[in-house]
Amino acid sequence: MAEVEVARDGPVATIALNRPDKKNALSIALRDLFSDALDDLRDDESTRCVIVTGRGDTFSAGFDLREFTVDEPGFQERLWVSSDRFHRGMLHFPVPVIAAVNGAALAGGLDLAVMCDLRIASETARFAHPERTFGDVVYAPLHDLVGGAVARELVLTGRVVSAGEARSIGLVNQVVPPDELIAAAEAMAADIAVVPRELLVRTKAKILARQNIPSATTTLDL
Repeated sequence: MAEVEVARDGPVATIALNRPDKKNALSIALRDLFSDALDDLRDDESTRCVIVTGRGDTFSAGFDLREFTVDEPGFQERLWVSSDRFHRGMLHFPVPVIAAVNGAALAGGLDLAVMCDLRIASETARFAHPERTFGDVVYAPLHDLVGGAVARELVLTGRVVSAGEARSIGLVNQVVPPDELIAAAEAMAADIAVVPRELLVRTKAKILARQNIPSATTTLDL
């Protein structure tokens, strides 16, 4: 079973995290497959919008914590190289990306959601940074999205945000019933995809310029 599934519908592509038995934990293997998919879509001139979602009842529970304890030569270096590539690919993707958040988006899963340009959440979604007690939190994309006051509270306290509250603070753009999530994301993607790709690329470049995150920034410095 592929841990990342890619589907195409004309100018819209969907990338699905497919480790439902592991709460779509972002292992090295999954991140690398995801990054490969982004590279393919980046180079495809027909791609105008990408949807990111998770299989099962969880968007993503974050990085696969078991890998942080692996004591093999070079493994930890691979972990961070994979992480940096994953985050750079998301942060600097040239056309709009929509997160269809189908359940809990925690730690690195929350990072993945906020690195997308737009977010539609299921009513079952929730958001938090539990990793604050044992590791670095990716802060900059969250700050850009919800502002400093809210971002500081979320990364320092780690409290859980419901889908409804996420909508009220600007963390997500829409909240829909679970069985309407993918249709809502596809409808939004279709609205975006009517725009010529060259215009989408220019608009996305303006968004990225305002974020002011250098392309060489590493995971631990975000």
